[in-house]
Amino acid sequence: MEFRLDPNQAPATDARRDEILAAPGFGQYFTDHMVTVDWTADLDAQKAAFEAGDYLNMAGDWSNARGEPYGPLFMDPASAVLHYAQEIFEGLKAYRHDDGSIWTFRPYANAARMNRSAHRMAMPQLPEDVFVKGVEQLMAQDRAWVPNGAGQSLYLRPFMIATEIFLGVRPAREFSFHIIASPAGNYFGGELKPVSIWVSRDFARAGEGGTGSAKFGGNYAASLAGQLQGASRGHDQVIFLDRSPNDSLEELGGMNVFFVTKDNKLITPKLTGTILEGITRNSLMQLGEEFGLDVQERHITFNEWKDGVASGEISEVFACGTAAVLTPIGRVADGEEVYETPSQDFPVATALRNRLVGIQTGAEEDTYGWMHRLA
Repeated sequence: MEFRLDPNQAPATDARRDEILAAPGFGQYFTDHMVTVDWTADLDAQKAAFEAGDYLNMAGDWSNARGEPYGPLFMDPASAVLHYAQEIFEGLKAYRHDDGSIWTFRPYANAARMNRSAHRMAMPQLPEDVFVKGVEQLMAQDRAWVPNGAGQSLYLRPFMIATEIFLGVRPAREFSFHIIASPAGNYFGGELKPVSIWVSRDFARAGEGGTGSAKFGGNYAASLAGQLQGASRGHDQVIFLDRSPNDSLEELGGMNVFFVTKDNKLITPKLTGTILEGITRNSLMQLGEEFGLDVQERHITFNEWKDGVASGEISEVFACGTAAVLTPIGRVADGEEVYETPSQDFPVATALRNRLVGIQTGAEEDTYGWMHRLA
């Protein structure tokens, strides 16, 4: 698929771009261009697949691929996404290496995860090479927006939405895929430091058989009330439980969680369909094995967390995700009870983060073949 180019005739000036890159924050400013590809259903092919028992076969055609000026999406008020929430998204970053080249981290893993999300949400799947080519196309136009400051990157947000003008409850027959980009500093701002976590007991992020494993905006919307509850009590983030009698841990509002034990285990909650399969999570598990840690995916309960912290069995706790990369958790609050993580310097989390960021920024050898050159 070839992308048509429509350059922005009024891009940001060099001075304005430099001003933004000096203090980008996160998700506040956007580059000059975006990528768009449209999809239309093939109703005859869908009917044939449905009759054959393949009820989630979203047959259709992707077309009109283009790089165009960043700007508003003009949508009819009856667009299906506004009423039935058929939308999914991804997140990845572009990094400027010392030689000026631009790279991204595991984009085909993002493309594959978007397609898994699309399958769950009865949306069309985008060919992985089109996903990656779209990222490459955006960087060909906006490479000057990739910052080179310590800890900075260009955050890329691919997303897909239902655009059909229709109010009936069924999968939409028209969609659009877009990629936008925003220069980013440290997600939590400033120096990396441990965050405080609130245990949500009044709200759930996802349920069994639901959409928890999809990167779907509704899962994030479901986390916001819990996040506000925690913030009102002075905490930075919230962690959700699976609502079973065992109170098994799931994930934070937008990050996976890991535990380090004093006998060198690296433990993360098992994927059960209610937890997003994080690409950073997967990468850290591989790096944990490289470091000689006993990496485990299993159910871990909140009682195991608090008892392990109290006994010293659990020495470190950290969260991870594309935006934040890796963030130590210093304490967790369950109502009025507060549990402090024993470690003060988080040596394992720091080593894992340094190795991962080193690969992403080109400071360390990429022995896994994770990096993909964009420009």
